[in-house]
Amino acid sequence: MPRKKKEVECKTIPAWLISFGDLMSLVLTFFILLFSMGTISLEKFHMVIKGFTEYLGGRKVFLEEKILKESNTPIEFKDMYPRKKSKRQKLQKALAELRESLQRAGIYAEIESHGSKIKFRVNTDKMFPVGSAKPLKSAVPYIVEICKRLKVAEFPLVIEGHTDNTGSYKFNLELSLARALSVMKIFQKCGYPKKLMTVRGYGPFRPIASNKTAKGRAKNRRVEFVIETKDY
Repeated sequence: MPRKKKEVECKTIPAWLISFGDLMSLVLTFFILLFSMGTISLEKFHMVIKGFTEYLGGRKVFLEEKILKESNTPIEFKDMYPRKKSKRQKLQKALAELRESLQRAGIYAEIESHGSKIKFRVNTDKMFPVGSAKPLKSAVPYIVEICKRLKVAEFPLVIEGHTDNTGSYKFNLELSLARALSVMKIFQKCGYPKKLMTVRGYGPFRPIASNKTAKGRAKNRRVEFVIETKDY
């Protein structure tokens, strides 16, 4: 009898190779998906830049026909300033002019900035009688002028009263707060929003100069207008 040919047996594929093939397919699909999501439309990109530029005050220089032809579209930023920054700049300019005006009248004033806060410091010797919280009649127009200047921006405002260490601590605390309240009342009549104002009296506890000299004590007798420009 003729011999039967041995049947050729096919080797089976290892189980791990099937899983590996599925994994490679998934990885390839994932990278194709990432590539499709990462493709940026030049037209959409320029349209976003256009809207952002116009919002900040830039000139409308984008030409629709030019968007797809050129990748570098010139933008003029001559008058481009963020609104918040512009508002703060207007306030700083107003305060600088106000300081010069007060100093011409013999009232010492200075500006100090700390981050988002701006302090406008005014000496009280020519604004209030000694030991009194009622402003001098000659000083009221200057307080009104301060209000008008600060109203250009209408930022939240803290009016702080400060004294030297002459007399009792209790009297000085009450006097500093009463002076801050007197200024706030004038600001209310001037039209500064009441909800944006806060008053504080610190008496002699926050000196900016030594109380051992007459010059230092005079510098400590002051009203400070603390303006918060953050988030506005």
